[in-house]
Amino acid sequence: MDQRIVEFIAGLRAAGIRVSIAESQDAFNATGFLGVQNRQDFRHSLRSTLVKEANDQPVFDDLFPLYFGTDSPPMLNLNDDLSPEEQQMLQQALRALLEQMRQQNQQGQQGNNNQFSQSRNQANSRQLDSLMQLLQALLQGQNLSDEALDQAGQQSGLQNARRPHEQRWVESRMMRELGMRLLEELMKQLPDLLKQMGMSQQSIDQLMDGMEENKEALAEQISRYVGRRAAEQRTQEDNQNRDTPQPDDLMHRPFDRLSEEEADELRHEVRRLVAQLRSRAALRRKRDKSGVLDAKKTIRTNLRYGGVPLELKYKRRHLKPKIVLICDLSTSMRNTVSFLLRMVYELQDQISSTHSFGFVSDLGNITEDFAEHPPHEALEIVLARPDLQPGYYSTDLGNSLNTLMARFADTIDHRTTVVFVGDARNNYRDPRLDLMEQIQRRSKRVIWFNPEHPRQWGSGDSDMIDYLPLANAVHRVSNMAELTQAIDKLLTA
Repeated sequence: MDQRIVEFIAGLRAAGIRVSIAESQDAFNATGFLGVQNRQDFRHSLRSTLVKEANDQPVFDDLFPLYFGTDSPPMLNLNDDLSPEEQQMLQQALRALLEQMRQQNQQGQQGNNNQFSQSRNQANSRQLDSLMQLLQALLQGQNLSDEALDQAGQQSGLQNARRPHEQRWVESRMMRELGMRLLEELMKQLPDLLKQMGMSQQSIDQLMDGMEENKEALAEQISRYVGRRAAEQRTQEDNQNRDTPQPDDLMHRPFDRLSEEEADELRHEVRRLVAQLRSRAALRRKRDKSGVLDAKKTIRTNLRYGGVPLELKYKRRHLKPKIVLICDLSTSMRNTVSFLLRMVYELQDQISSTHSFGFVSDLGNITEDFAEHPPHEALEIVLARPDLQPGYYSTDLGNSLNTLMARFADTIDHRTTVVFVGDARNNYRDPRLDLMEQIQRRSKRVIWFNPEHPRQWGSGDSDMIDYLPLANAVHRVSNMAELTQAIDKLLTA
């Protein structure tokens, strides 16, 4: 128990709660005096010694059950309440429904041969296999194994979840990977099939109630697992950061790990960073002012001098880019997009023209918002727009690309640099690679700003691997240093 308390204190520190050595000793003294048998007394002894501010209490309340709660919620063995004949009916019904789902998936594979459909069908096949394991656990009242949870967590990007909204995001993906969505579909069809097979309504109701309770228990197990792993990862990274101090740490702190105070501090740094970028762009333009000698124009100009080259003419490059920004405004991307939009619109004197769009489930034009207001005010307006609010499993880049090409295709021409800002996670929806190909052909180049590490591309619902051949360059923008460097490269176009 002492080791678990040490880990809990490290988790509190990693979550931003200040805990001194003396306060840690007070916690050990209090729990030693009161003991650990009474859970409520144990909890109060830790909270009274480790939490000093009211704002820190919700963090304590979230972490405590992760470290000191039971790992596996209790479940019921549903077979115990069924007669042998009813158990046989249930097995036959489940086999029939599973076979029906598998046939539907195979028909989808035969009818769709494009890359997206194949990827989606593979995901469905994987979820069907997971559904069989999930049903076995559900009916026998068994919790999911650590191996199954680890595999689903890896596939769902658990290794990158730190903050609460990211944990909820991973939980929903893990439930999908483990077959929860298919389980809900199966449970809707099961009562009617069992009734047709002759099972009594009382037994059906009792069975479905038990399945619902066990399903909720499994969802709770997944939630606890994600919370515990995320807390462990935060603690590990916090220890690494303490052991390896970095210069200019805030510039290298990932956007998804910034506290509100740190984010405010970085916003104050934006003007300094913009000034540096503007100076670099001006210096490049000055160096390029003479350009490359234009032989044909020089000859034509000097015909009046009998062909003697008294006046030299140069080709001048246009350094100011024409940009179209397409920004993912889902919860996980808002910090990154906010800093990028602020910097880009502070640099409008270095850009020929900018058209900006935000998307979640569909595309919204935000160009006028920034044209009519200063960048910081425009950002508040954009982030509050009802049509750009994040929702549960709502991100749909494919649909947004369809809206872009249907309504705003005229913003893209051969001089345009199209910049996508997002993690390319599309909730297993059609990524519309055909429209990406059209954008690539119409534009000068396509650039992608992605905060995720390349090893995450293609995991879970990430379509980044599919989009990669259609992008001229991809820049990782997980922190302010990387974002500044990426914008600097953008201005050289």
